[in-house]
Amino acid sequence: MTNEKGYTLLEMLIVLLIISVLLMISVPNLTNSNSVINDKGCEAFVELVETQANLYRLDYGFYPEDLKTLMDSGYIKQTTCPDGTAVELQPDGSVSVAEAS
Repeated sequence: MTNEKGYTLLEMLIVLLIISVLLMISVPNLTNSNSVINDKGCEAFVELVETQANLYRLDYGFYPEDLKTLMDSGYIKQTTCPDGTAVELQPDGSVSVAEAS
């Protein structure tokens, strides 16, 4: 009988068990952090739009009427947060997240 080197079935099952346990621990943590990422992305987008509205005011002497004006002028490329939440531009140049109707 020859001496063959390799893994036994038991060793392979132990490795698969360890990998399964690691996946069961990490996957729920990844899905929970998705909402945090969306919130942070929306906060950053609101700050960006406020900054661009202030730049528009510096260039033209008044705040833009709406987000479409900012987009048409090339100051922003979209009018919603990365997660699809709409934002609103106030007359004083501040930006708020639109309330869902």
